[in-house]
Amino acid sequence: MRLTNTISITIAIVAAIGSINDAEACTRVVYVGNNGEVITGRTLDWKEEIGTNLYVMPRGMEREGYDESNTIKWRSKYGSVVSVGYDVGVNEGMNEKGLVCNLLYLPGTVYSRPNDTRPYISTSVWAQYVLDNFATTSEAVAELSKDKFQINAPAMPGGNATTLHMAISDATGNSAIIEYINGYISIHEGEQYKVMTNAPTYDKQLAINEYWKEIGGLKMLPGTNKSSDRFVRASFYVDALPLDTTHQMALAGIFGIVNNCSVPIGISVDNQPEISSTRWRSVSDQKDKVYYFESTLSPAIIWVDLAKCDLREGAPVLKLDLINNKKTLVGEMNKLMVKSKPFTPMFHIPSNMKF
Repeated sequence: MRLTNTISITIAIVAAIGSINDAEACTRVVYVGNNGEVITGRTLDWKEEIGTNLYVMPRGMEREGYDESNTIKWRSKYGSVVSVGYDVGVNEGMNEKGLVCNLLYLPGTVYSRPNDTRPYISTSVWAQYVLDNFATTSEAVAELSKDKFQINAPAMPGGNATTLHMAISDATGNSAIIEYINGYISIHEGEQYKVMTNAPTYDKQLAINEYWKEIGGLKMLPGTNKSSDRFVRASFYVDALPLDTTHQMALAGIFGIVNNCSVPIGISVDNQPEISSTRWRSVSDQKDKVYYFESTLSPAIIWVDLAKCDLREGAPVLKLDLINNKKTLVGEMNKLMVKSKPFTPMFHIPSNMKF
């Protein structure tokens, strides 16, 4: 490795560490095997329990991005299974084409520009917009790169703005990382972008990871719950997974990585809600269209087989109410999901609402 490259990477790491301010949150990782296996796993970490329900959304649903006139509107092309935090906003999901969209916390995100007149879409339905409209990562990137709308980030319960960045992966293994820096969209697209965590911004995360590649993961890996440390560990482990393996082994590999990157219950930092415990984990099997979900408070994994769902236009929305569930659930949930109204996106939190 040349000295100039070493100096450049070191400078990038120092700058990145200075901008992190110990900010943490979630981890997302994608496995792409030689036998058509594409699997996306993630953790969701937060300062408090995020009550989350699962929904199956059919095709042909009319949507709008915001509750005011200056908004985008669309009609869903594809059915999907989604996880909905606090029953008011989509955290992530997978559509019938095997496109997966995950939202992770990114402090310092700025979505709007001065005197911005572009129409709005709320972070509460941003992921749903992608799942509804696109079959591949490239399709999503082609449209999102036009930067035609601005994102509204309402405060979440607890008062923290939903400053998020997005990871997209499709059934071919192509990925994209979508961030907003000073009001302008930044996109990294390619199969090599298999991992996303949180702060700093993605270009700095890549520089930090390059430094650790020179050390070699079999010799030493960073072990804290910091965002950059989890990025390095997930990157090393997903590259270490065998490419020629069985479907079961590939799933086990991703479950192992998301468990390795999880933060135990009880860890949190005052005034930094993103430095927090893992609340749940998910694994999206993009080959067989199965969405796995595991709460850290439950001893078992549940899943929804999207290939068995009725996604035809006019089919009912289905809901698995995990927020109010008092039983231990395990296994396939298709038959336990019930007809439901769609969740109501929270575009604003009323001033008199308490959590």
